[in-house]
Amino acid sequence: MDLRHLRYFQAVAEELSFSKAARRLRIAQPALSRAVQELERDVGVNLIDRNRRATRLTPAGAVLLRETGVLLERLEDALRRVRRTANGEEGELRLGYIGPPTRMFLGPLLKEYRESYPRVTVILEERTPERVWEMVSQGRLSVGLTRPVLAHEALGLRTLLLRQERFCAAVPSEHPFAKLASVPWKQLAGEPLIMLARREGAGSADAIMAAFQEAQVTPRLVHTPSLIGTVLQYVEAGAGIGIVPETIDPESSPIKLIPLKPQATIPLVMVWAGEGDDPAVKAFREMVKDWQKRKKL
Repeated sequence: MDLRHLRYFQAVAEELSFSKAARRLRIAQPALSRAVQELERDVGVNLIDRNRRATRLTPAGAVLLRETGVLLERLEDALRRVRRTANGEEGELRLGYIGPPTRMFLGPLLKEYRESYPRVTVILEERTPERVWEMVSQGRLSVGLTRPVLAHEALGLRTLLLRQERFCAAVPSEHPFAKLASVPWKQLAGEPLIMLARREGAGSADAIMAAFQEAQVTPRLVHTPSLIGTVLQYVEAGAGIGIVPETIDPESSPIKLIPLKPQATIPLVMVWAGEGDDPAVKAFREMVKDWQKRKKL
């Protein structure tokens, strides 16, 4: 038995005429009759009563007609889903990201993606940079928007540089630095400083320390919290000067971001595994690349 037998039987059962079914299927009537006989032999029961006056379904034939309709409908639905998946129109996107650097663009980006691929399920995971890399390498995330990490080359993942972000001094609006166009790293010598803990982003912490070393300054770190929001809270409270990327949004708080010079930057990258390239994931990556070209990231 194969699907051809079921399709032929369905046509005869719906038309209740071998000649009409043959025309509908565009095959010779003897070939259609043989196919139905083969199906009856495989099933082991009569499915159609044949006589000179009429063609009728047996009770067993009526059951098979109902089940055949369900089976073929499910098959067509499965084939449609296969085609949509192959075109990136259906599937799953598990996106890992770090919060503050992506806050300004991730919502609109995902909105455009969902409008283009409404059948793709999008699952979001906000994690530290190290965790994003680890989860992508393990196949637990499809793609990540994150910072480079110390072991990124050993993980063998593919990356795309999205942008370089300058480091800034975060100060209260009444601070003397708030009126300056830029602040030299040297000028931070002796100032109480606040930056993210290294465990939350080794790449960022190392880039900051390298800038201080180049400026021949030993930073006076008074707080190293785990969240960038806590860095800004300390700054607003007057506890010190924050060292943050320029994409950090102080929102409505009375905090100013002043670029540090000479310029030191931290990359934002997209990272993914080279194997098992799912069409839905590839479509997202292509959209990110397009946004990058249009300077929307």
